[in-house]
Amino acid sequence: MSVRVRIAPSPTGNLHIGTARTAVFNWLFARHHGGQFILRVEDTDLERSRPEFTQNITEGLQWLGLQWDEGPFFQSDRMDLYKQNVQTLLDKGLAYRCYVTEAELNDLRASQEAQKLAPRYDNRHRDLTPEQEAAFQAEGREPVIRFKIDDHRNIVWKDMVRGTVSWNGSDLGGDMVIARRAPADQIGQPLYNFVVVVDDVDMGITHVIRGEDHVANTAKQLLLYEALGAKVPEFSHTPLILSPTGKKLSKRDGVTSISDFQKMGYVPVALANYMSLLGWTPTDSTQERFTLEEAAKEFDFERVNKAGAKFDWDKLNWLNSQYLHEMAAAELTDLLIPYWQAAGYEVDGESDRPWLEQIATLIGPSLERLDQVGEMCRYLFDPELDYTEDAIAHLQKDGVADVLKAVAAALPNAALTTVDEAKALIKDITKSTGAKKGLIMKSLRAGLTCALKGPDLVESWLLLHQKGLDTVRLEKAIALGQPQHGGD
Repeated sequence: MSVRVRIAPSPTGNLHIGTARTAVFNWLFARHHGGQFILRVEDTDLERSRPEFTQNITEGLQWLGLQWDEGPFFQSDRMDLYKQNVQTLLDKGLAYRCYVTEAELNDLRASQEAQKLAPRYDNRHRDLTPEQEAAFQAEGREPVIRFKIDDHRNIVWKDMVRGTVSWNGSDLGGDMVIARRAPADQIGQPLYNFVVVVDDVDMGITHVIRGEDHVANTAKQLLLYEALGAKVPEFSHTPLILSPTGKKLSKRDGVTSISDFQKMGYVPVALANYMSLLGWTPTDSTQERFTLEEAAKEFDFERVNKAGAKFDWDKLNWLNSQYLHEMAAAELTDLLIPYWQAAGYEVDGESDRPWLEQIATLIGPSLERLDQVGEMCRYLFDPELDYTEDAIAHLQKDGVADVLKAVAAALPNAALTTVDEAKALIKDITKSTGAKKGLIMKSLRAGLTCALKGPDLVESWLLLHQKGLDTVRLEKAIALGQPQHGGD
């Protein structure tokens, strides 16, 4: 089977996760069949389209690993082609110039609303005589161009996800505007539902894969394919992505653009993996981790769900953590450096490299998202870090200051480059102070990390020691220690 699919985002905003998931499904289907994945930028909305949004979209697709085979093609560069096809429909008598004014349309809508009728155009200018058109032109009216829709037509197609879908022509809102207002001797800017059909025909698109919110558009577009005498592609309307509460995912739910997910510290392989599962189930339904290439080997629409797919943050975080936990220290460090820098830490990716890789090794197993490292690693970077209340409370207990003084006194002459050397020093302090090891370890954690919980204490101490920050912390902790009566 020859397959040519396309993703056709509109550059009126950043790459949305819904559009990205549609791109994933198109890419998987194309790769499964050895076909072509085409990028087309639908920028007919000239007022809202922005080059920065186009850049965001293309960079987001590439970041996810969705490289296109052809394009990007821009609709704004193809207006002559669209207008030629509008003229073809005019010549065939399948489209006409409509001179109804906006005020008249508003009156029509108000009347329908008062009668509790669905809004629709009443096709009043479908059969104007040349004399009537001339009269409207003499008034200075500029027409739109409308495509004729037969109210009695039953539009049916076999959807690869939803099976047989039918739509009544009478439910499509009357004759459809396919070009904006312009002088009667010209053709105005062609509109979305028309140009998308012309593009699909011109580019030889065999399968249109998009969200279920386009079902009504498909009914209209099928009539346009027919009017243009073109071969109709197969259609697949995929389930919408829903919020955790079951509503359509929107900006009100917080993060929805791919660049936002990227900033939060999700890695592309994890996000692409997760989006594959938003509406599709692999043959082995227990399999949750796979690359796009692995998913493409078995992707088909028989296993795409009809019901909406709820977005599950916990599952995405879990998937992301699995990929982070498996990364080599060098690779993880490369990803973490920008987040450390964004947190305001002075990080030199070259001179600090060995130290940073040790940090990555220490915290890697605890990471769910890359953006967590700012707070998670603060104790390793910030010499002015404040102690938590429970850490202060511990530091003020009897015997704690003495333990920390003993450690501080031993540091100048101690070898402290390995875990074994650190453990040996702790053992010596245990003997010299007579304190229990538990008290010493808890006191060291409070004094060195400014908290009572955190990553491995000994590894943390070694990292702090390399920067001389352990001495600074111990001095501050001892100063905070106000011996009080009471046990540990």
